Amino acid sequence: MRRSLVLFYALMFYAIAQIVWWGILLMEVEPNRKGMIVGEGFLFLSIFVVGAILLKRAIVREHNSRTQQHNFLLSVTHELKSPLASIKLYLQTILKRDLDREQRNKFLHNSLKDIERLDDMVGNILLATRLENLNGSAVMEDLNLSEIVEKVSDRLQIHACTSQMIQLDLEPDVSVFGDRFAITSVVTNLMENAIKYSPECANVQVNLRRNEQGKGVLVVADSGIGIADEEKKRIFNKFYRVGSEDTRKTKGTGLGLYIVKSVLDKHKAQIKVKNNVPHGTVFEVYFN
Repeated sequence: MRRSLVLFYALMFYAIAQIVWWGILLMEVEPNRKGMIVGEGFLFLSIFVVGAILLKRAIVREHNSRTQQHNFLLSVTHELKSPLASIKLYLQTILKRDLDREQRNKFLHNSLKDIERLDDMVGNILLATRLENLNGSAVMEDLNLSEIVEKVSDRLQIHACTSQMIQLDLEPDVSVFGDRFAITSVVTNLMENAIKYSPECANVQVNLRRNEQGKGVLVVADSGIGIADEEKKRIFNKFYRVGSEDTRKTKGTGLGLYIVKSVLDKHKAQIKVKNNVPHGTVFEVYFN
């Protein structure tokens, strides 16, 4: 990318120098038309510079898009290999060793957890594709958001840590009108993100309540590394993840928060990102 930009700037400098040079030659040949030559030259130069700037932005945008897609493929590959390898190992152990009932059930239970992880990832990819083509085709219904949050928490708690990690403070029977699969994905992605970016076995606070208008407000707070202010505007972009796939330790595909924002936009809901105290991140979702 750096070489391409150096070549681009060199060509742009050469082209501008040629335009100025030819303008000077024309003024020497026809001094009576100096004003016209300067005016037309300035107009042509302005159009050329604007076009060059737009071209540069397109080049940078294309490069960033390719980098993000490359990172996405790397992360998906890693996300697929890890649970598949785990499932393979568990099943091979069950087949090759004479295990008692408790050990076999434990291995099968762990395999099911890895399958659920794969199912969540595939579901996110399918939902991301579906959101781009969704034009009012979602099945909307009254949902008990309190039950959805509790079920997601129970499942993720098993994945996260043996000690208490997800702390719920739920007002009962908070309802929203929306697509069940999409809203469940919002809750899952927000809670998974909080777990990923928090220290091991650190508490994740999940609060659900009604506001003064009787609408649902979901708050997910972690005590992780937090999000820099300059990153907050970009975290909802498709495939966007902070850092390099080669050095990043947290898992993910860069689709989670993109799905969250897209689903909430389609449900006319709002999401806010705030800093936690003393450290971490707080996501607040306001349903309509």
